Amino acid sequence: MDINDSKYYINRELSLLQFNSRVLAQARDAETPLLERLKFLCISCSNLDEFFEIRVARLKEFSKHGISTTGADGLLPKDALQKITEEAHHLVRMQYYVLNKELVPALSREGINFIRRDHWTDAQKKWVKDFFTNEIFPVLSPVGLDPSHPFPPVINKSLNFIVSLEGLDAFGRDTDHAIVTAPRSLPRVIHFPAEVASGDTDLVFLSSILHQHVDSLFPGMEVTGCFQFRVTRNSNLFVDEEESNDLMDALEGELPTRNFGDSVRLEVADNCSDELVKLLQEKFLLNDDDLYRVNGPVNLNRLIAVPAMIDRPELKYRNFTPGNIFETPVSDSFFRVLKPNQKTHSRPSLFDAIRKKDLLLHHPYQSFVPVIDFVREASKDPKVLSIKQTLYRTDRDSEIVQALINAALAGKDVTAVVELKARFDEDANIKVANRMLRAGVQVVYGVVGHKTHAKMILVVRKEEDGLHNYTHLSTGNYHAGTARTYTDFGIISARPEIAEDVQRIFLQLTGLGKFSGLNKILQAPFTLHENIIAKINREAKNAREGRPAAIIAKMNSLQEFDVMKALYEASMAGVSIDLIIRGICGIRPGIKGLSENIRVRSIVGRFLEHHRIFCFENGGNRELYISSADWLDRNFFRRVETCTPIEDEELKSLVYRHGLEVYLKDNINAWQLDEEGNYSRVEPEKGEEGFSAQQYLLDTLALREKH
Repeated sequence: MDINDSKYYINRELSLLQFNSRVLAQARDAETPLLERLKFLCISCSNLDEFFEIRVARLKEFSKHGISTTGADGLLPKDALQKITEEAHHLVRMQYYVLNKELVPALSREGINFIRRDHWTDAQKKWVKDFFTNEIFPVLSPVGLDPSHPFPPVINKSLNFIVSLEGLDAFGRDTDHAIVTAPRSLPRVIHFPAEVASGDTDLVFLSSILHQHVDSLFPGMEVTGCFQFRVTRNSNLFVDEEESNDLMDALEGELPTRNFGDSVRLEVADNCSDELVKLLQEKFLLNDDDLYRVNGPVNLNRLIAVPAMIDRPELKYRNFTPGNIFETPVSDSFFRVLKPNQKTHSRPSLFDAIRKKDLLLHHPYQSFVPVIDFVREASKDPKVLSIKQTLYRTDRDSEIVQALINAALAGKDVTAVVELKARFDEDANIKVANRMLRAGVQVVYGVVGHKTHAKMILVVRKEEDGLHNYTHLSTGNYHAGTARTYTDFGIISARPEIAEDVQRIFLQLTGLGKFSGLNKILQAPFTLHENIIAKINREAKNAREGRPAAIIAKMNSLQEFDVMKALYEASMAGVSIDLIIRGICGIRPGIKGLSENIRVRSIVGRFLEHHRIFCFENGGNRELYISSADWLDRNFFRRVETCTPIEDEELKSLVYRHGLEVYLKDNINAWQLDEEGNYSRVEPEKGEEGFSAQQYLLDTLALREKH
């Protein structure tokens, strides 16, 4: 059996589209609270936007320039685009079916109504007219199309209307068409006030209001048609790092062009005339494959604002409070270390506690506050000499960033490695970098040609017996917001060998020096790839020799060719392999003689599964790692990543149980991949109880759940 044969591998883009279909399935699940179903619909649309902006855009570039690069699946860019077109059109049709046939009627039964123009009462019509006159009309700038007013630049993913006209304008010109752009400052969904509402919650689309009053923008002319459209553009940034003297300046100059890249998709109202559709296609240089006619708002993802507008807790997930390691004995041994003094009620120094015991945190089930406290306490502690941290994505008003700034202002040596090229966060990261620079933080931007994706903090503290180092390593970003919705592990430790490794990696990032190797941490782009393959091969050798052999790996994506081949070879050797992969998976499990020992499942639920955990049985001496890296080419070869061993036996057991075992048991939010590359939802066997890993972890680790 030739494991190099492309038929044994799944195309990356098609696998990603399947993930979006699994997200959309959550919007159809009657067990999911209704307003959360609407969110899942919006997430599937938002994901699809990014898919076109990045993945489809890149394939179009390859196809345009005759680049025949293929992945393990062997699909040429032009062939991949054709298959994507079929799958994406089907997905979009399903999105609008779910909206119109399932969610809108279900919302209506709960008294939440999207009121169409032909159903407005007289009172609502008057309110809409006043709202348009006072709130919308003053910020609109319609553009009539003629030789002196060419087709205006259309911003990426903006809501626009193409209007057909008859008659002469104020200057006697015969203008046939105009473009109206809805400013991004305007909400896409508006709440009818109670005094004009017909039901409990009446909502109206901005597009409906514009349709109703578009004629007032063209006095003296007749509007014969008005139709929504939206264009998606290539959002890849092209910065030549080798030629740029200042990466921040280069990125700042490039960011404005993101809104005006090459067009890759056109969405238009399904009742738009063929004549106007052709006009738009010509303007955006798009063909019929790139055209998506839709029955509803062209920007469905903007409906994500609706749940926040509606105070109906029974239609949302139950609120929960993340468990606080300082307050509850989630991890008994660390709780004992941190337990406040009964007489003074003061908690021991976090650093003193960490020297005695590693601290493991599991977000979002456990609070992100200890991570913030770690940096905040370091910023205030007179014994702390320096703080170093990587920042890939962070929140706008980050308490961690403020703590770094405070530490620098207090005279501590503070270094921040800010990844300016974190996609779609470039502008935010530039602002964060500038704030820290002004405060005296030493800011560096990583390594040319490699994104710094590792999540690390290093604190150096001068104590009575000398200098001691404290580290935090994580699978997720230093972002308090996503820590509420992404599943991630983080470990705070004072282990000298780990701290020495982190120190060496920071020296690489800032000084670019070479080191012979690290003690414990596996690092991309240097040792991670070869070590993962070596560990897979070791399991295969153990299986052939009759020793215990198994691999359990959880990650976002798996696509790197050599790793996939090694997994196939391990399966043929008899290794039991369980892969928990949320999104992209290039392997076909269950093929007799090749992958019959491989099982692949995807968990899609309330939280975004984000942690990367790699477990190797190692003949009975189990090894377990948490990592910032997926098993993709980019993570192994074009990013700086860390993969950290969990050596404390108690914590190793916790990570195994809460990060792997419960997900293999899940029969509610799990999807199983078959050898044909299709996913089917896992359901409880007859007589078997339903089990959700995420709900189990909420029940086990969170302090409480409440409405």
